[in-house]
Amino acid sequence: MEDSQLITLITNSISNFGFPIVITVYLLYRFEKRIDALNSSIIELLQVIKEEVRK
Repeated sequence: MEDSQLITLITNSISNFGFPIVITVYLLYRFEKRIDALNSSIIELLQVIKEEVRK
């Protein structure tokens, strides 16, 4: 997506939905990958803890 198209999309979204909604959607989209990585790490940690408890 070109910069001009992105700016147009952002300004149209702000005018249609409001600034707080647009910022919230942006942050949720941006943090989604980090949340997924954190979830995977927690699952791995739980597996390691369960293995250590069984020993």
